[in-house]
Amino acid sequence: MPNELVELLSRLVATASVNPMGRTRGGVSLSDHPYGEARLTELLASTLIALGLSVERQPIEPGRENLLARLDGDTPPEDGGPLLLLDAHQDTVPTVGMTIAPFEPSIRDGRLYGRGACDVKGGMAAMIAAVARLARERPPGRPTIVLACPVNEENGFSGASGLVGGWRSSRLASLPRAPDAAIVAEPTGLDVVVAHKGVVRWRCHTLGQAGHSAHPEVGVSAIYRMGRVLGAIEQYAAEEVGRVASHPRVGPATLSVGTIHGGVSVNTVPDRCTIEIDRRVPPGEQPAAAREHLIHYLAGRVDLDFSLEHDAPYMQGLPLSDADNRRLADHVAEHARQVAGSCQQRGVAYGTDAGIYSAAGVPSIVFGPGAIEQAHTRDEWIAIEQVEQAAEVYFRLCAAWGRGAERD
Repeated sequence: MPNELVELLSRLVATASVNPMGRTRGGVSLSDHPYGEARLTELLASTLIALGLSVERQPIEPGRENLLARLDGDTPPEDGGPLLLLDAHQDTVPTVGMTIAPFEPSIRDGRLYGRGACDVKGGMAAMIAAVARLARERPPGRPTIVLACPVNEENGFSGASGLVGGWRSSRLASLPRAPDAAIVAEPTGLDVVVAHKGVVRWRCHTLGQAGHSAHPEVGVSAIYRMGRVLGAIEQYAAEEVGRVASHPRVGPATLSVGTIHGGVSVNTVPDRCTIEIDRRVPPGEQPAAAREHLIHYLAGRVDLDFSLEHDAPYMQGLPLSDADNRRLADHVAEHARQVAGSCQQRGVAYGTDAGIYSAAGVPSIVFGPGAIEQAHTRDEWIAIEQVEQAAEVYFRLCAAWGRGAERD
């Protein structure tokens, strides 16, 4: 199994599945290397079919499909049997700035290097290995397992949202109803993440009046206006946002401005400036309300005597609450301690597909190999031992789930 697992992980990493992160708006085709998940979707389909699983594709966007593979348990969910969802997203972040060959996996000192090795193809390989073992050994009382590999986790969670819409509308043969629980693979260091923040992102614009830079007094600089807005947002982030919402496991709400764009040339007074805002949302707060709170704050600032334009959010991710996943978390942690020796239950600041499933009423947790500190990095890697341990934990959890002792 270890050699087969490493070989599988190497194939996954070698297959580029970079999220275009909105680049299609600039005319970049998803067929242009390395954008889009389609190549990985094909590899996953052939791999899972070879294991004897039924495979279903769910179109989400042009050229981007969720892939679902189902292994039936002793009693199918259509007849009232238990149904467990395993989730590992297909996409990775882009490769800009990497110091290693992103799609040429290499092994050094017990680590496998390459884009996506940690986030989240290590967890994906471990889940596939666990399902393959379940298919071979067929432990008695096993549940039906659906391994879902959604697209677009890194830039909008549309794949996970599509899965929820699919089972709610009975459009998915693999998921005829909501699963009883969901395990989402992300790099948690084999700890169990029981709560995380959500996110809302949008663009804000200031408008000015264009003019020649030889006579700047005849124009109105949108960049100068945005500078005043940024000062107000910086004060809001430092003094206000942390008091709006907080959660004991994930901490307070936060806000960041990540990009700024303005002007067309150095000798033209700019008539437009745009920033992108990232607001992190603790459990108990809603993304829409979080966005409105900042908009209302800025509207009340007397030093901003001009209008601001706020676009609708281009991304919203839901927080994961620990209100209804305690039993699931306890059982995953028990198996993890048996395999790895230790396991904590904790909260994190980043978002995952688990928030989408939890909001749909499915008890959900996040668990997988690797550390978030290695995800998205210029030399991304994962410890092979953790991938092997994760595969064992996934197998034990799935094998025991259908006996009823671990179902919420």
